[in-house]
Amino acid sequence: MIEQSRIRLFTIMGHIDHGKSTLADRILQLAHAVPDRKMRDQFLDRMDLERERGITIKAKTVTLNYTAKDGQPYVLNLLDTPGHVDFTYEVSKALAACDGALLIIDATQGVQAQTIANFYLALEHNLIIIPLINKIDADEADPERVEAQIEDQLSIPKEEALKISAKLGWGIEEVLEAIVQRIAPPKGHSERPLRALIYDSTFDMYKGAVPYVRIVDGILKPGMQIYMMGKGKEFSVEEVGIFTPDMVYKDSLGPGEVGFFAAKVKNVREIGVGDTITEISRPCETPLPGYRPLKPMVFAGLYPTSPGQFHLLHDALDKLSANDASFSFEEEHSEALGRGYRIGFLGMLHAEIIQERLDREFQLSLIVTAPSVAYKILTTHKKEEISCDNPSKFPPAGDIESVQEPFVEIKVILPERYIGKIMELLEQRRGAYKDMQFAGDGRVYIHYDMPLAEIATDFYDRLKALSQGYASLDYEFIGYKVSDLVKLEILVNKEPVDALSTIVHKDKAYYAGKAIVKKLKEEIPMQMFPIPLQAAIGSRVIARETIPASRNDITGWMSGGDVTRKLKLLEKQKVGRKRLAAVGKVEIPQEAFLAVLERDA
Repeated sequence: MIEQSRIRLFTIMGHIDHGKSTLADRILQLAHAVPDRKMRDQFLDRMDLERERGITIKAKTVTLNYTAKDGQPYVLNLLDTPGHVDFTYEVSKALAACDGALLIIDATQGVQAQTIANFYLALEHNLIIIPLINKIDADEADPERVEAQIEDQLSIPKEEALKISAKLGWGIEEVLEAIVQRIAPPKGHSERPLRALIYDSTFDMYKGAVPYVRIVDGILKPGMQIYMMGKGKEFSVEEVGIFTPDMVYKDSLGPGEVGFFAAKVKNVREIGVGDTITEISRPCETPLPGYRPLKPMVFAGLYPTSPGQFHLLHDALDKLSANDASFSFEEEHSEALGRGYRIGFLGMLHAEIIQERLDREFQLSLIVTAPSVAYKILTTHKKEEISCDNPSKFPPAGDIESVQEPFVEIKVILPERYIGKIMELLEQRRGAYKDMQFAGDGRVYIHYDMPLAEIATDFYDRLKALSQGYASLDYEFIGYKVSDLVKLEILVNKEPVDALSTIVHKDKAYYAGKAIVKKLKEEIPMQMFPIPLQAAIGSRVIARETIPASRNDITGWMSGGDVTRKLKLLEKQKVGRKRLAAVGKVEIPQEAFLAVLERDA
């Protein structure tokens, strides 16, 4: 076992697409962790979706052996983290297991919203921060400007920043030397009772749920009887090991080491991420701080396009959740769509990822309802506060005293020339202006308070489109505020379609209703009878469109004669259509549901 003074624990963090995974590749190569014949781009990103989209979704761990310039051996424990705002929780888990962080910044884009958010996350965990200016090989690179931003906006002396090109491998050895020299070794004592932090977990078909741990004090080894202090559960450790990046078994794990253990845990939900494990026969006195509980922010209904696939959807969600505790699900029933599940996601990208994994890995064809958030409703009769994340469960207007919706603080960084367009977008989405700061390098920082529901659909895409990709976004939940909200119901052929119901602000109800029925008119095919499409609040219809009946020329065979003969046939057809409209069912195609999710503003 290597001396504790030669162990370093660090993470790579930064804004999306600033080069975290590429830097991890170069570090793996320099430490000879992966043979050249097996090396590939984004080596730690194992999911196909991660590789195709060029993003990290799940934090990864790898233990590296490195010989420094002074000839001394070191063990470097790297935790690679995602960059997208939806996966901030993955970043916070990694930070709690580390002592230092490499904060990577694109030399062409400079300090972005997630750069600042990650910087403050690292400060909260008291980590040593090493800034890296990446992509200095790019034609548009301006490292001097980025150095000034690091000093002005992060209060880090520019001399501490290292200039690198992860793509070409420039400056990577200096990065490893900085890790060894600047990041302190872990504190802890092997003689003390076992105290270890569970910072992540995965699922193995043969081992069950496998917790990832950082050992703070004591020794973890096979045969130990351990106790999870938060969950209150006991297990017997069967195997322990590290990631190199593949699983490698060891005799024990000591202070400062990160790795995994297997103990016949059936499901990742039995593992409390952030929990402290200790030995039953010799417990520690106090648990480690852990994490705030994971709370879904966006909810949507998932329904199979074929009712016969419901059990396949159930099995798929079970298998997916066995390896990923970041989303929650419960069964629900829709009159229009049948049986399905209400899923809680961390954000819209997270929802996209889960939906795409269900499609690819389990070949499921799904209908996704309009996303919503969790509202707090104070009822008039019982004066009790209920939580509602599903529009179909929204109480009637007469039973509601007040509705509160979740708000977030939006931080947008963008070039000054896009201020007008972006502020207009923020105002359209019910944003409340807080302040604006000019950075002096042609960029501006805008702060708004905004309802979470307004960014739960296509806000990020609209932001990028209006700023030609230059704007960056970060947001943080700040609490609930009272809002004038109503349930907007959509009726097709006078029958409510609960899957199309949404909760909207009263001032936007007409425009939202008009847009939905207009899109439905374009997507629902004609029938033998006219189909009224209505948007209503309670019993009051606020918008309407009508799909005309498909024309069937029943008088085409007539040639001449009294006109009343034709009129009688047309009247007969009209009566038949009325009768058909009363009993006819309108099948709403999947494209109609998808079209409703798209917004124009």
